Amino acid sequence: MAKRGHRPSTGTAGRPRMWGRHPIMAALANPNRVVRKLWGTREALAALDLPADLQVTFAEAPDLGRMVPADAPHQGLVAEVDPLDDMWLADLLMAGREDPDDQRPLVVLDQVTDPHNVGAILRSAAAFNALGIVTQDRHSPPESGTVARAASGALETVPWIRVVNLARALEEIAEAGFWRIGLTGHATQTLAEAMGSQRICIVLGAEGEGMRQNTEAHCDELAKLPISGKIESLNVSNAAAIALYAVAAR
Repeated sequence: MAKRGHRPSTGTAGRPRMWGRHPIMAALANPNRVVRKLWGTREALAALDLPADLQVTFAEAPDLGRMVPADAPHQGLVAEVDPLDDMWLADLLMAGREDPDDQRPLVVLDQVTDPHNVGAILRSAAAFNALGIVTQDRHSPPESGTVARAASGALETVPWIRVVNLARALEEIAEAGFWRIGLTGHATQTLAEAMGSQRICIVLGAEGEGMRQNTEAHCDELAKLPISGKIESLNVSNAAAIALYAVAAR
């Protein structure tokens, strides 16, 4: 039985539900995404160029509000989608090798479980043209409307690789020519000092706990952001955005 006040975030057969104009427009534009159903107000639907074979249902805003988590900003649109097909890390790394001048960074997240943070990191990864993000399958959020909303469309454009063994993934990433830099507050050098001329893989741990010891051991360097002593640490999504900017501006 659902808890009082609970709103569903998944639809038929556990399919993710998305809400909001940007995530749904991006899903419709993604040839790799199957959108099963779309509900919307007449005003919101009138602004979209919809495929003829899509199942569309007109709905009032209060009805849409009952289909998504409480207070979710649906903007008059809710969709039910199939999850994206899994991608293999080897395929992503191979795509990055095709161009010898490709300097796109990679982001690895060690047990970052908050869907808002993962969505925000996807958005920053899109903004700074990252190759993709890598998470451990068991310790990361599932694909969801919350992730999609925080990503503002980037869920459809940034490859998200889920792996069973993060340490082994970091070994593969090193073999592909990436310099693995783990961000942690106890490092003695800054990110700028740790970056060389190689392609960069930024590794970030969960807030509070940080990276696990075995993850740190699989980094080539540990580095910190040069933040003021007035604050102990940054939110992991903010740290990711700053790190990706630093790599882009290198």
